[in-house]
Amino acid sequence: MTAMNAPRVCAMAYLSVVLTACGAAGQGSAEESEIPRESEPEHAWVIFGSDSVRAEVARTESQRERGLMLRESVPDGTGMLFVFPEAEVQGVWMKDTYVPLTAAFMDGNFTVLSIERLEPEDPTVKYSEDPVMYVLEVPQGWFEAHGVTPGDRATVVFEGTSPRKVDG
Repeated sequence: MTAMNAPRVCAMAYLSVVLTACGAAGQGSAEESEIPRESEPEHAWVIFGSDSVRAEVARTESQRERGLMLRESVPDGTGMLFVFPEAEVQGVWMKDTYVPLTAAFMDGNFTVLSIERLEPEDPTVKYSEDPVMYVLEVPQGWFEAHGVTPGDRATVVFEGTSPRKVDG
């Protein structure tokens, strides 16, 4: 091997090791691949007509408690969908949340029942007026900019699943 070819050979060897390691990492058992990882949040598309939000999904109590806390920003077109095990009056707050948000409280059919503006770090709990199963939090102004109002229904597609659509 000449000195001129040494970097090329080293790079090819490194690439071979990386590709082999990546291939081996993806060859776990079916059971291992089905274990949800806390570091990889589930996502869902929440669609209102021709407008959509790609939302992180908060299904567990700890995920719902953490919500969008400590975020420096929430990009337009993104948010968080809180999923509750049963329809109940739910409350949201902005403890340690630095970004102005708006929350849509939705029933089990993904119908928007009410919309609440949420101010950064406001400790006041904002409750739904009626029992809800879902709350979608997005950057403040998103619902207004896209004409979403109470009574509108969303189609929600949880990534990796078939769409759950409610026809209006």
